[in-house]
Amino acid sequence: MARQFPLAGLLRLRQLREEEAAGSLAAANERLRASRTRTDVLSDALDGTDISPAGSASLYAVAAARASARSMLADLRALEEQLQSEQGRAQDQYRAARAATMGLEKLEDRHRDTEATALIGAEQRVLDELASVSSARRSAEERA
Repeated sequence: MARQFPLAGLLRLRQLREEEAAGSLAAANERLRASRTRTDVLSDALDGTDISPAGSASLYAVAAARASARSMLADLRALEEQLQSEQGRAQDQYRAARAATMGLEKLEDRHRDTEATALIGAEQRVLDELASVSSARRSAEERA
């Protein structure tokens, strides 16, 4: 019977960390995508306004609204930069977790190959033994 991989517990822990890092990366990507969507919508809204103010009061109102929207757009762009930074860190954490897991997975594959080779070798020895016993019996029967 094949032995269990001695580092199976550590491998499972690393796989769990990799899955957690992948989840964090997916969440960071989603937050960044949502932020870019909000920024694009606001930017399009600012570019699409074609208001012709009739008086000075409406001109001041339009100017104030545009200034407020531009400020909001600047805040959204700053948030997007922060989210890009978070996404980069999440990407780095995922890559590190994946690299740590891959090393153990390769060891596990080698362990499986070694165990399979040992099992095949044991089966071959049994078959060789059976063949030699059978051959010895036939030789003894032929002599008798």
